Amino acid sequence: MELERAIEKRMGRELRAMGCLWYKFTSPGARGVPDRILVTPDGKLSFVELKTDVGRLSPAQERQIEMLRHHGQTVYVIRGEDDATEFLGWMRMQYKPKRGRR
Repeated sequence: MELERAIEKRMGRELRAMGCLWYKFTSPGARGVPDRILVTPDGKLSFVELKTDVGRLSPAQERQIEMLRHHGQTVYVIRGEDDATEFLGWMRMQYKPKRGRR
């Protein structure tokens, strides 16, 4: 089982190589906001919550994700390295890695 931190690091490295922006997100006073903001090269914004294979969303996280989706935002919940690998493969099909970067 890969730790959440290791998944987050790998995803950041690979997404940046595709030209994405990958921001750590903290929101003082608003518990449960997703871990990351992802901005794609074509300007699409989404939120990403990372969990280990056995990690669970807290009630505060579930509420925040529901609220963001209700407001038309895309929120991905990625659980473990298999989900991360699948998500990165899907992203690679849309945003080819930039030359000379990995």
